[in-house]
Amino acid sequence: MEYRQLGRSGLRVSVLTMGTMTFGGRGVFAKVGGTELDDAKRQIDRALDAGVNLIDTANVYSGGLSEEITGQAMKGRWNRALIATKARMPMGAGPNDAGLSRHHLVAECEASLRRLDTDHIDLYQVHEWDGLTPLEETLSALDDLGRAGKVRYVGCSNYAGWQLMKALTTAERLGTARFVAQQIHYSPQAREAEYELIPIAVDQGIGVLVWSPLAGGLLSGKYRRGQQPPEGSRHLTDWNEPPVRDQDTLYDIVDVLIEIADAHGVSAAQVTLAWLLGRPAVTSLVIGARTDQQLAENLAAADLTLTGAERARLDEVSAPPLLYPYWHQAKTASDRLGPADLTLLGPHLRP
Repeated sequence: MEYRQLGRSGLRVSVLTMGTMTFGGRGVFAKVGGTELDDAKRQIDRALDAGVNLIDTANVYSGGLSEEITGQAMKGRWNRALIATKARMPMGAGPNDAGLSRHHLVAECEASLRRLDTDHIDLYQVHEWDGLTPLEETLSALDDLGRAGKVRYVGCSNYAGWQLMKALTTAERLGTARFVAQQIHYSPQAREAEYELIPIAVDQGIGVLVWSPLAGGLLSGKYRRGQQPPEGSRHLTDWNEPPVRDQDTLYDIVDVLIEIADAHGVSAAQVTLAWLLGRPAVTSLVIGARTDQQLAENLAAADLTLTGAERARLDEVSAPPLLYPYWHQAKTASDRLGPADLTLLGPHLRP
């Protein structure tokens, strides 16, 4: 297992992270999975044995049940792994039961610590933007949790580019803890992060954790052009996260993934994960699984190396269009582009 530095922090994390959104299966999360304690223990054992040293969860997953199961599964062995969790989503019906206010963050941090049965959270992530709470309030609350020893590093998830930059500059102005990582959705099927979030990560030294790198299973190889989705599949049916805006392009990508996978004797899922691990700024991929077989397959992706030609084929078939101002910069500013700019524009400047 390879380990990478998490942004500008001193923390080193495995390139694969154990995701726990399938743990519990309560409420809407039943559509994702329903892994109970015994199966969760077995999956975590397999991940730890493979060298995974980061487990990712969130207070909202199955209404806190995912954190509880994770805490029980890891009881007595938190020395073997780091824990990341999140807060922001509604955890009750009250007017202060959601958001990034000091009130909600402190209360939810305490609740997560109890459910996880640990005395600290290694990476505490704000799960979503809150446009109503002043950033100063959010960042100072996170900083206080760090000074109290309850949180060691802080990060964000699902921020837009301007929101992330505003948070970074506000933290610098206040002298509070700075986000060391962002958790984002990124895959060959959804490369929107390359417009702003990946360049910011390169420019500002922010680690990148990728959630749902297989696009909820869309890139696993089981969804094929002209075929019905497999029984029990949640995508292209009643689950639309991430959204599929162009099915033809999706199937074009899957066709290339399967062709490359066949050449290596591996799965399309493993090719997808290997491609992502070679993208700029990516630190770790959050992988989960409904079954032990899926988990074993995903863990094996850490050992897969793609050729330059294979990467180029996937780059081409999944390339996002250059929006404004990027097409204009590619045309007129190519003489003065820096490393962050080139993460997006570099392929468009090659002869």
